[in-house]
Amino acid sequence: MTSLSAAAPIAAASPAKAATPPVFGARIIIGLVGVLLAVLVSGLNEMVTKVALADIRGALSIGYDEGTWLVASYTATSVAAMAFAPWCSVTFSLRRFTLCAIGLFTLLGVLCPFAPNYESLLLMRILQGLAGGALPPMLMTVALRFLPANIKLYGLAGYALTATFGPGLGTPLAGLWTEYVGWQWTFWQIIVPCLIAMAMVAWGIPQDPLRLERLRSFNWKGLLLGFPAICMLVIGLLQGNRLDWFESSLICGLLGAGSLLLVAFLINEWSQPIPFFKLQMLGIRNLSFALMTLAGVLVVLLAVVLIPSSYLAQVQGYRPVQTAPIMLIAALPQLIALPLVAALCNLRWVDCRWVLGIGLSMLTLSCLGGSLLTSEWIRDNFYVLQWLQIFGQPMSVLPLLMLSTGSIQPQDGPFASAWFNTVKGLAAVVATGVIEALTTARLHFHSTMLVDSLGNSPLADRSDPGLAHRLHEQAVVLTSSDLYVCMAGVAVALILLIFWLPTRIYPPRAPT
Repeated sequence: MTSLSAAAPIAAASPAKAATPPVFGARIIIGLVGVLLAVLVSGLNEMVTKVALADIRGALSIGYDEGTWLVASYTATSVAAMAFAPWCSVTFSLRRFTLCAIGLFTLLGVLCPFAPNYESLLLMRILQGLAGGALPPMLMTVALRFLPANIKLYGLAGYALTATFGPGLGTPLAGLWTEYVGWQWTFWQIIVPCLIAMAMVAWGIPQDPLRLERLRSFNWKGLLLGFPAICMLVIGLLQGNRLDWFESSLICGLLGAGSLLLVAFLINEWSQPIPFFKLQMLGIRNLSFALMTLAGVLVVLLAVVLIPSSYLAQVQGYRPVQTAPIMLIAALPQLIALPLVAALCNLRWVDCRWVLGIGLSMLTLSCLGGSLLTSEWIRDNFYVLQWLQIFGQPMSVLPLLMLSTGSIQPQDGPFASAWFNTVKGLAAVVATGVIEALTTARLHFHSTMLVDSLGNSPLADRSDPGLAHRLHEQAVVLTSSDLYVCMAGVAVALILLIFWLPTRIYPPRAPT
C-alpha cells in the first residue's frame, strides 16, 4: 500500500529541488485546525442561509424565485471552485491561497446584509461561493501533506466532519439567529471564526515559494470549458424542480449545454500535460469505488437531515429552532465518534471495508425505522433514528477517504483532492435535485390517491373546512415514508458494491 507523502501537493514540481518537509508539531496542528474551522464555517454559511432563506427574503423584500437564485448561484460557483482550487494552491502557495480565500469569504459575508439591491447581493453571493468552495480542497491537501503517516487518518477524520458534523448544525444555527438575534447574523456568523482561522493558518501552515512559472502552461481551455459546465449543471439541477424540469426551456438549455461542455472538458483533460482532473486515475478500483459510494452516501446523509425537518415543519408546525435538538443529537457526537472510527480504521487487523459495511447497515436501519412514521410522530420519535447515525455516518465516510487516498501514488495527491471534492460537491447538488423530484412526484401521487379514495367514500364530509389540510398532512406522511424506503434501498445497493469493487487497504504507516 502506498500512502500520500508530504510532497503530494507539489506534484508538478521539478525533481531538481526537493522541498524539505516541515517538522510535524504544534504549529502544523494549529494550522490544520484553522483550515478545518474555515471549511466548517463555509459549509455552515451555505446551510444556514438556505434554511433561513424565508427570513432573509422577508427582511430584504426578495421574492421566492429570486431567493432560489441566491442559493443556486452560490452553490454553483462553490462546486466549480473545488475543481480548480488545488491547481491554484500549488501555483500561488497553499498558505497564501488559503488566507486569500478566507479573507475574501469573510469580507463578502460582512457586506451581504448591506447590499443596496438584489443584483448586488446576488453578485456578492456568487463571489462568496467562489471563495468558500476553494477551502475544502485545502483541508484535504493539508491533512495529506503535513500529517505523519500514523496519524493521517485523524486528519482525514477532520475532513469527514464537513460531511457529518457541519450539515447537522445548519438548522440549529438558523433557528438561533432568526428567532433570538437577527437575520443579519445568518451572514455575520462567519466573521469571528474566520478571523481566528486566518490567524491559525498564518501561524501554522508553512510558506511555500510562488511557482508562477506554472502560469505559462496554464490549462485555459480546461477552465473555459469546465467552469461554466459545472455551474450550468448545478443551476439546472437546483432550479429543475421549481421550473418543472424538462418542461422548461431554461432547464433544458442549462443541462444540455452543461453536459456538452463537460464532455468537451473531460476530453481536453485526457490529453493535457498538467490537467485539472487526471482521468486515468479512474482506472484505480478503490478510487472509483470511493467516488461512486461517496455520491450515494451523501444522498442518504442529506435525506436524513431534510426528511424529518420537512415532516415536522409541515405536519407538526415546527420552526427550525424546535427541530434543532434532532439535528444536534446526531451532529455534536461526531466530534467524538469520528476520532474513534479513525482509531478503529488505524488498526492493521481491521478491514475498513467491513467498517464501511457496518456504517451503511446502520444508515439502512435508521431509514427503515423512519419509514414507519405516522402523523402522530413528534420530535421525540426521531431520536432513536438519530442515535443510529452517530456512528453510522462516520463509519460510512471515513473508510471511503482511506480507500481513495491509500490507493494512489504520492504525486497524484492534488488530482485526488480535485476528484474527491468536486464529486462531493456535485453529489450534494444531485442529492438535492433527486430528493426534491422524488418528493414532488410522491406527494402528487399520494394526494391524487387520497382524493380519489375520498371521492369514492359515501361517508366523507366534503364540507369540512379542515379536510384539505388533513389530506395534505397525510400525503406528506406517506411521502416521507417513501423517501425513507428509497434511501434504505440506496444504502443497501452501496453495501452490495463492497463485495464487488474495493480491494483491501491497510492503514498508512511511517517507513521504518
